[in-house]
Amino acid sequence: MSDTSKFPLQLKKPSWVDDFKAFIMRGNVVDLAVGVVIGAAFTGIVGSLVKDIINPIIGLITGGVDFSNHFIILKGTPVATLADAQKAGDVTINYGVFINAIINFLIVAAAIFWMIRLIQKVYKTPPAPEAAPAPTPTETLLTEIRDLLKAR
Repeated sequence: MSDTSKFPLQLKKPSWVDDFKAFIMRGNVVDLAVGVVIGAAFTGIVGSLVKDIINPIIGLITGGVDFSNHFIILKGTPVATLADAQKAGDVTINYGVFINAIINFLIVAAAIFWMIRLIQKVYKTPPAPEAAPAPTPTETLLTEIRDLLKAR
């Protein structure tokens, strides 16, 4: 038996590993991770709200306009829908999809604004009690005189 088999190989843990663990386990990093996951789920909900509810209403108001099929063909053959243009490999500017993205962003921003506003109202912290004003020089002098008289 060789001498190396008596002592198993031990790797030294890099010094940054403990720092990394401390960083990851900070409360704000964990809160951020939870926020990202909830934000992704919330974005899916808002995406459905925009696509399935708001865009049809906008389409009804504007006379059946569907923004997602508004595009400009830069190179290729004219087709009726964006899906057909993409299937044909045409080069397009999809400004309707961009308009949908803007509408989606505005709705997400408004929903988050109203949610945070509601949360702030629910968890409104009571105002901090006002600190007593600092004593005037006269009050300080009178306090010192009182303390001297007590000491006698």
